[in-house]
Amino acid sequence: MSPQPNAVTKPGLWRRAQIKSEERLHVRLESLLVLIGLGVIMSFLSPYFLSVSNFLNILLATSTIGVLAIAATFVLGSGGLDLSLGSVMGLSGVAGAFVAVNLGLPSALGVAAGIGAGAAAGYINGKLVTRAFVPAFIVTLGMMGLARGLALVISDGRVIYGLPSALLYLGQGRPFGIPMPVIIFFTVVLITHYILAFTRFGRYTLAIGDNENAARTAGIDVATHRVILYTLSGGLAGLAGMLFMARINSGDPTAGISYELTAITAAIIGGTNLFGGRGSILGAVIGALIMGVLQNGLNLLAVQSYYQIMAIGAVLIFAVFIDQYQIRKAADT
Repeated sequence: MSPQPNAVTKPGLWRRAQIKSEERLHVRLESLLVLIGLGVIMSFLSPYFLSVSNFLNILLATSTIGVLAIAATFVLGSGGLDLSLGSVMGLSGVAGAFVAVNLGLPSALGVAAGIGAGAAAGYINGKLVTRAFVPAFIVTLGMMGLARGLALVISDGRVIYGLPSALLYLGQGRPFGIPMPVIIFFTVVLITHYILAFTRFGRYTLAIGDNENAARTAGIDVATHRVILYTLSGGLAGLAGMLFMARINSGDPTAGISYELTAITAAIIGGTNLFGGRGSILGAVIGALIMGVLQNGLNLLAVQSYYQIMAIGAVLIFAVFIDQYQIRKAADT
């Protein structure tokens, strides 16, 4: 017996999905041109920009934001929102450092504790959104404060130093001359790109974001899927926290402040729709690289940090404006 057509499988919506895929490719090409243009401008403004060491520095700095941008892509693509990414990242770094340093347990358990803390925070977010019916904005905004406060409680408000060498390798190792966080980041990129672009899970994620009611009618367990998405988002934030912690050789409870803003900006620049239904991991990578090049160039030009925060906010507003303009333009045609 052939399967009954539904909102996910019937030809009309498959054609719609194909059109959305073509739109995502167009957005990625535009983002790639922006990245190249930004690189050209920075190379003229600073003689140090095009050096190999600076290129590796950009990739190293981008690895943390890139993982967070991937987390944001999954949640945004489903029509959700996670404002707790930066705080969960900070909590995860402190949790991992506390287990490895204060408790003296093996580094592997420290990594597991950090990622597990992030996944647990994401799971709570998902449950509150789907079961308690609290808006995602409120839930994740509350988790932002809870996670940051818990990180300060665990660390007693102090930075945890003295990470073991095995844990430091996660952030400072350089196999084949390539920083370990960069290797981990691109491994995550390959895995998550396959999941979002080529699996049923990814197809369901974007279907929920495009039309939640149609997805529910098609038989998708929307609530369970959202819980998994928020748990995945928290786990990726936990991984980003471990990479950042190992890179700076400390568990800092203030780490990740405003990182959620940068991550969401990177995802939107890469073609993810702020209101769901469209998302691209490769686009998020390009968006993260744009943010990395922008911050790196501003650092080379000795632009003060608060101006950099203003620049990120301006880029976010501009990216959402362009995204909504393209949606309105497509609707009119």
